[in-house]
Amino acid sequence: MQELQERTKTSVRVTEVFASIQGETSRTGLPTVFVRLTGCPLRCVWCDTEYAFHGGRSRDLDELIAEVAAHGLRHVCVTGGEPLAQKSCLQLLAALCDRGFSVSLETSGALDISGVDARVSRIVDLKAPGSGEADRNLWANLAHLRSDDELKIVLADEADYAWARACIVEHRLAERCPVLLSPVHGRLDPTALAEWIVRDRLPVRFQTQIHKILWLDARGR
Repeated sequence: MQELQERTKTSVRVTEVFASIQGETSRTGLPTVFVRLTGCPLRCVWCDTEYAFHGGRSRDLDELIAEVAAHGLRHVCVTGGEPLAQKSCLQLLAALCDRGFSVSLETSGALDISGVDARVSRIVDLKAPGSGEADRNLWANLAHLRSDDELKIVLADEADYAWARACIVEHRLAERCPVLLSPVHGRLDPTALAEWIVRDRLPVRFQTQIHKILWLDARGR
């Protein structure tokens, strides 16, 4: 009872909640409810969700989870912005897991992931130089990665790819969890990235943002 009362008093600031197709990660193609939290301490030059930096609405956890449940989908992705910038995000993730949802978290890799509920699949970014935020990478996060987590590196050009390739080898990233390489939409030719990966026999998964193929840059998709 006390835990329920504490959860009811907890709130998070939310930009949007919507159902769509997961366009990235190993969950690509799955109908998913997205909970986009507000705020981010990073400013990646290619960011496609700048509208989530500010604003949003404070939502009670129970009210928010009820809205998620009303969509009738099993998979939930908590994203941003940078979700972990809000301390109450950890309680939200745990509460979603308690309700039986299959939960993933998309995080920038700049904040500590060690406190995230073990039932959550953590999709952790590693910022390449082309993002303008490579110095924000929290390298200590690598030690916390599990086999059911995923590491995502978004690449703007061939120099970013060379950087990522060196990191994968130096830190033996593919032995920690699946590694995903993505081209910046509209900047790096996805075919070129795919060819580099095959050429170098890199142990990674190539991915594109399928939701942008389906709906371009439409908000809430």
